[in-house]
Amino acid sequence: MTTDTGEFAGHGGKIAWRAWQPETAPIAVVALVHGVAEHSGRYEHVGAALADAGFAVYALDHIGHGRSAGSAANIDSMQSAADNVATLLDLASAAHPGVPRFLLGHSMGSLVVLHLATRGPVDVAGVIVSAPPLDIAVGNPVQRLAAPLLTRFAPNLGVLTLDSSMISRDPEVVRAYDDDPLVFRGKLPARTAVEILQHTALVKQRLSALTAPLLVVHGTADAIASPSSADLLERDAGSTDVTVLRYPGLYHEVFNEPERAEVLGDVIGWLTTHVTER
Repeated sequence: MTTDTGEFAGHGGKIAWRAWQPETAPIAVVALVHGVAEHSGRYEHVGAALADAGFAVYALDHIGHGRSAGSAANIDSMQSAADNVATLLDLASAAHPGVPRFLLGHSMGSLVVLHLATRGPVDVAGVIVSAPPLDIAVGNPVQRLAAPLLTRFAPNLGVLTLDSSMISRDPEVVRAYDDDPLVFRGKLPARTAVEILQHTALVKQRLSALTAPLLVVHGTADAIASPSSADLLERDAGSTDVTVLRYPGLYHEVFNEPERAEVLGDVIGWLTTHVTER
């Protein structure tokens, strides 16, 4: 495996990206999309495992995250985040033309991927979502009324704190998360929170447009993104090829749980099957 890094001029500013490449010509490319407040570097073991299985993996840092430009943890807009993922996917395809393309998103990254895959045609061989945050209340009437004002006049106002103890049952993962200087540990800004809430509602309305093969992986003890989100996708996705894997007792970050090898093996198996079926 080899690694690579770079940047491109994205929507909202400079976008930093990294890649994990197999030693031989890849059988497919995977665009990996991280969640809120974190960054692509936390997926080193995921990228390495996929690269060892023959996949070229490209991951970006969202605007406001990691080494990309922007205000801390402020994604600017879900639309621009999806546009930047589309650019990353094209960048990967330019480096490896002619091979199948896949999208892989975690948590808020799942929402970005689902937004991209349902807003219009996307040439991908499959979509993988981990802990998709779809089954959440889209605010009470007061919050819905205040949302446009917050995003316009106070987009960086902190409104929501994430509990790091709920990301994984592995204390070393939680400790590394808390100590990582590229992980945002304050209250999430209003702009990001509102974009997530509004696009959760939008994506749910158009899940029938999700026609690519779909894999959903979710821990049943996820207290950050409700496991019932997997039920929504299983029921409403327009794809005729939907696989939902529920992992009993696992927390939010299934790729960072003690059972990570099992989860990664399942993902690699699904990807490999969907490359060979083409």
